[in-house]
Amino acid sequence: MPNTPSTRRIRAAHTAATITVYQAFPPAIAGPAAAEGRFPAAFERDRMTWIKPSFLWTMHRSDWGRGAGQERVLALEISREGFDWALERAVLSAYTGRVHESRAAWKRELRQSPVRVQWDPDRDLRLQPLDHRAIQVGLRGEAVRRYADEWIRRITDVTALAERVRLERDPALLPAEGPYPTSAAVAARLGAATA
Repeated sequence: MPNTPSTRRIRAAHTAATITVYQAFPPAIAGPAAAEGRFPAAFERDRMTWIKPSFLWTMHRSDWGRGAGQERVLALEISREGFDWALERAVLSAYTGRVHESRAAWKRELRQSPVRVQWDPDRDLRLQPLDHRAIQVGLRGEAVRRYADEWIRRITDVTALAERVRLERDPALLPAEGPYPTSAAVAARLGAATA
């Protein structure tokens, strides 16, 4: 399966001000988060947290919200300003010669950056891999604090939607995810297409 800039394109549900990302959590975190619009104290800020703009990749990763500790799926609308801040500081989780100056430079950046990016095969309605890639953005340290305290605009529990999509396999139920524009500098940093 190819893994080139042409297959690496951020696709997401987004507006002029926000982008929607997904995470799956246990009920103790998801319930209060959806009710209050912010993460409860049980949300661990000291570890890396992965946000995913692809609904179906999240379904793959969480087994449709049925995985242990991933029983509730949240859609989090966050500010584009925050998401762009993360992308501008992101480092690929794997060394790529066409992106990084050297393996040593990549390792140095990886240690220093509060944001990691992985590109994994996106999924179809049967969770089979597609030819294009979906982005996962890992946040730690300062990035997690900004995400939890500044970027979140709305949190919606979409567990019921996940189950409905799993049972009906109807593409009309899926969130509308289109190309998310990035600057040429960010695209180069992530080894991705700009839109």
